[in-house]
Amino acid sequence: MKFVATTAVPAKIAQRAAKLRTDLDAHNYRYYVEDTPAVSDAEYDSLFRELEAIERDYPALATPDSPTQRVGGQPATEFDPVTHRVPMLSLNNAFADEEAEAFDRRVRATLGVERVDYAVEPKFDGLAVSLVYEQGHFTLGATRGDGYTGENVTANLRTVRAIPMRLPAAAPPLLEVRGEVLMLKRDFAALNAAQGSAGEKMFVNPRNAAAGALRQLDSTITASRRLAFFAYGVGAVDWGDVKPPATQDALLKLLTALRLPIASQRSVVRGLEGLLGYYRAIGSKRDNLPFQIDGVVYKVNQFEHQERLGFVSRAPRFALAHKFPAEELPTEVLAINVQVGRTGALTPVARLKPVFVGGVTVVSATLHNEDEVRRKDVRVGDTVIVRRAGDVIPEVVRVLPESRQPNAPQF
Repeated sequence: MKFVATTAVPAKIAQRAAKLRTDLDAHNYRYYVEDTPAVSDAEYDSLFRELEAIERDYPALATPDSPTQRVGGQPATEFDPVTHRVPMLSLNNAFADEEAEAFDRRVRATLGVERVDYAVEPKFDGLAVSLVYEQGHFTLGATRGDGYTGENVTANLRTVRAIPMRLPAAAPPLLEVRGEVLMLKRDFAALNAAQGSAGEKMFVNPRNAAAGALRQLDSTITASRRLAFFAYGVGAVDWGDVKPPATQDALLKLLTALRLPIASQRSVVRGLEGLLGYYRAIGSKRDNLPFQIDGVVYKVNQFEHQERLGFVSRAPRFALAHKFPAEELPTEVLAINVQVGRTGALTPVARLKPVFVGGVTVVSATLHNEDEVRRKDVRVGDTVIVRRAGDVIPEVVRVLPESRQPNAPQF
């Protein structure tokens, strides 16, 4: 198609561009939110290139919210600070059922009720961010930072296909969406495969990869990393003519109606039995989820109750993160090899007797560097405890010295 030196855009071309934008946004939603991709990567790229060509020849059709505008721009020299209008506080953690029981008991005592309804959802192992929409348009994206001041990463978040650039007309005039940026398991596997083939250093886990991508000064690199996003709440809001939701569940339904990505694995449960039942149910499914989680989050469902419970220090009293324990199992070290990256970096790797940990068969584990090998004193023939760090990358936790063979040589 040749460049058309006129402001007139044929109706058929404008209609085709509009359809391509709609189709590409729908494919992004199905891939990153519903986990049901309807087209192959090659088919998606073909539609994307067609839209790029139309917009190149008819620049008036290149709208700010077009999928083609997600490819990144000029590198930044630094990230500007952003003060959050409403602090992005962290959650208190629980590591045992007894702590969840104590949380439920405190909530019931404060509210003076016998049973409480909770909104429950997966705890993503990603990075918390804030998205500001004004008059339905995405205008600012920031990291959580210290909870009060984050970094302006708007240019990078614009490249995340799961984040809508424009909300439907029913959106409030001002809506600050809180959520998590992460990398889907399949995209992490593809990224590490590409890194390995190129002789580059591989990422430790999806969270590490997502963090590195989000904080790139060059947003074109961020765009190439295929980040995902899931919303779980709001910050500052001017509801305008929109009726404010009364519960966390209703809020998430509203965000879903606004085409913001919400995890489908959420639910509303009653009482401690419901909390622990959900925790165990999600724990049994976590290996089959498309994203990495490290626990579940409990939130008192009624916003009126949340206001009565309030906050303590830097965390809300109405919410709790119930973390999963890392699975650890023993196995034998068959060999210790040293991998050389393209830049010359040396990484010792333990070759292991196959062991099934965290839903996968592990045959090797990183030892990170020579100092780490010597600190843990890992030797060939040792029985070691292995876990999947971040539930993704296998690592040697410690040696069982009582199982060591006499005169086993040091590394």
